[in-house]
Parts: sequence; structure tokens; C-alpha cells
Amino acid sequence: MLKVIAVANQKGGVAKTTTVQSLGVALAQQGHRVLVVDLDPQACLTYSLGFDPDELDSSLHDVFVRRARLNEVVKPVPGVPNLHLAPATIDLAGAEVHLLTRTGREHVLAQALAPVLDDYRAVLIDCPPSLGVLTINGLTAAEAVIVPLQCEALSHRGVGQLLETIEDVRQFANEKLQVLGVIPTMFDARTTHSRQVLSEVEERYGLPMFQPSVPKSVRFAEAPGLGQSVLQHAPTSPGAVAYRALSTRVYDAMQTA
Repeated sequence: MLKVIAVANQKGGVAKTTTVQSLGVALAQQGHRVLVVDLDPQACLTYSLGFDPDELDSSLHDVFVRRARLNEVVKPVPGVPNLHLAPATIDLAGAEVHLLTRTGREHVLAQALAPVLDDYRAVLIDCPPSLGVLTINGLTAAEAVIVPLQCEALSHRGVGQLLETIEDVRQFANEKLQVLGVIPTMFDARTTHSRQVLSEVEERYGLPMFQPSVPKSVRFAEAPGLGQSVLQHAPTSPGAVAYRALSTRVYDAMQTA
């Protein structure tokens, strides 16, 4: 059984944060105790879950620079029992520089997570839109990777680069790392182009494809400003329904991997 999942794609704007938030909320609503980890200095996940990053007195940055343990910075998410957040702030960008000077720098997040893993059924890591040391930490700490894939032109070009990075991590830091699957996002069922993108990725890389695809929706843009996920803001919307179904499929895949 898998527990720690990194959500990664070095291309920005592919719904990584939305995917982590929505899967985390859906699993928590199903009664699973879940930790989501904001590994991005932009702190979008932290903001989207109802926290002001500028007002936090501690964050993952403090863990990386050895000022705090992870359980000291984790916060319960308002309105979502069973869901906890390891928050980010802009200071995390400085932690990235700090990590470059440390021995075993790619293992820092894994070591921080180790004491709390027994407290959670699932840990979802929101990786930055880059292949830098923070993302490498996320991949090293994870047992598997989910790749959100925007169903638009050229969006799959970075998948090969990400898979190369994953292979490097397997060789040098985390030999058990696997790709759990791809989640198609921003899907427009009215066009053949979206279907062609998915078909090309399946053909070229042979990656498992989670279904249903997540449709485009203005509800996703509205929710973060309210400090909520789309499952709370618009629980019957097509996007919320899709992520609820995906959470079940992801959880099943974690059980059988």
C-alpha cells in the first residue's frame, strides 16, 4: 500500500495545486486522515485552504532550516475535519538556497515526514512548477507520482522531461518511486484536440490514465479566493464530481500498487 504521493509537473498552470487540494478534501470527506504538503514558495495551496501565508508564524521553511519539526508547523484545515496542511511561505525560496549547501539535501523532506507518517492514511505533496531541489525533495519523499496533464496544445511536451527526472531520482535517491498515473485536467469534451492530447501521451509514454477527466470550469477560479476547494464551494459542479470520483480511483490505486 502506498501512502506518500507527489503531484508534479514542471509546467505551470496545469492544476497541480487544485488537484492536491481537491483530492485531499475528497479523501478527508471520506473519513481518511490526510496531510497535504505545500512545497511551492508561491504558497498557492496554503492560500487556497484558507490561510494567509504572510501571517503564518511558521511554515515548511522552518523545518528545512532546522528551526522546527514538521508536527510543529502542521495546521488543521478549517471546515475540513481529517485534513491537515504543512504550509508554505515565500521564505521557502530561501530554504531552497539553504538546501543546496546541505549534505543529503534531497532527503530533507523525507526525513521530516518520517515521524508523522503513521498519523495519516495519505500524504499529498504539491511540488513547485520546476525541477529544482524542492521538487527533487518531493519526489525523493514520495512513493509514487501523479502527473496532472493540461489537455491543450504542447502541454505534454514536458512529460518526457519529468519522466527523465523521475528516473534520475530512482537511480540516485529513491529506487522505489513509481508513476501512479496521469490526471487529465482542463478537459474540453467539445473538442477532438483534448482527446488527441491524451491519446498521444498514452501512446508515447504508456502511462496509466485516471478517469474521469477534469472539465474546464470557472468554479475552480472562484474557490481559492474563498479559502475553499471546489468540493466545498460548488459540491455538485462537474469539476467537484470529477475529483470525487478520481479520489476513489487514486485511493484504490494506492491500495493495489
